[in-house]
Amino acid sequence: MKKLFAALLALTMTLSLAACGGTQSGGAASSAGSAAQSASGSAASGSWAPDGPVNLIVAYKAGNGTDQTARILAQYAEKYVGQTIVIDNVDGGSGSIGWSKLADADADGMTIGFLNLPNFNSSIVNELGTYTVDDFKAICNHVTETSIVVVRADETRFTTLDELVAYAKEHDGELKASTNGAQASNHIGAQAFANSAGFTYIDLPQGNTADELLSLRGGEADFCVVKVADISSMKSEVKVLGAFSKERLDEEGFEDVPTLGELGYYDQWLGSSRCIVAPAGVSDEVIAFYEAAFKAAMEDPEYLAAAASFKTDFKDAAATGALIAQQQTFTESLDDAFWGN
Repeated sequence: MKKLFAALLALTMTLSLAACGGTQSGGAASSAGSAAQSASGSAASGSWAPDGPVNLIVAYKAGNGTDQTARILAQYAEKYVGQTIVIDNVDGGSGSIGWSKLADADADGMTIGFLNLPNFNSSIVNELGTYTVDDFKAICNHVTETSIVVVRADETRFTTLDELVAYAKEHDGELKASTNGAQASNHIGAQAFANSAGFTYIDLPQGNTADELLSLRGGEADFCVVKVADISSMKSEVKVLGAFSKERLDEEGFEDVPTLGELGYYDQWLGSSRCIVAPAGVSDEVIAFYEAAFKAAMEDPEYLAAAASFKTDFKDAAATGALIAQQQTFTESLDDAFWGN
């Protein structure tokens, strides 16, 4: 049965990556300039362009991983958008409060926002809001992140993934794992890990990744699953025991982290994406403008230098829309058996 769960997860996630054809942005200044000219040229020729500050909703508190990467992008995207980009942190409800505000925003192009996949999809499955995938229109993907298993840096009971599994089996059902919300992305990762390793644990849902890591660092939780970018500001406070990737990570400082698969546990990629969307009623001109502007920003050498700690992964509007739909299918496929109910 565990192999069936792993195969189901692997199939859906593989289809998501293959169908969407994501690649890490790394263009030179010339390609950034070309995209910038496209965005500014459309405005000059009478097509749509924002006429004031752009509101960018992040459905998590300031300091969260999404907030940090969004602020870096916004800083370098302003010169391509031609307006100030204001980050609007709307925390609560495992992201659902912010996504509800985004879905209800005027479809005039002046409010856009981030969706975190598969957290967003899980919020629909769990009916945390009244929105659906049809209430949003994709602009582009920004970040793709690999999930990792972490413990506190001063943890002495287990310092490797195998030691964590051995301890968890000896104390089955006793270890506590903080997560970013019930059945959200990091809960999916913790459950996939536990299923593949053959132990159970106590879930401590926190509603967002910042509080999830606070729970771990404060000693309430014993381990947790987060994404690579989430620990960029606290690497000295946590120890990474394993990565949900097919091959070892190439990010600086993670080269020696073993994959779960090489240790005999969950052997497929698992992670999440952060994509930018608008309310569903916006025009195609709005989408085209932002798609070009954010592409230019993500290819800007200055942006790439500032964003070196996380994986920029531009996908266009069509590929991002397909990714959102595929992640909805993925989260809906996780039945009671997967969750141990």
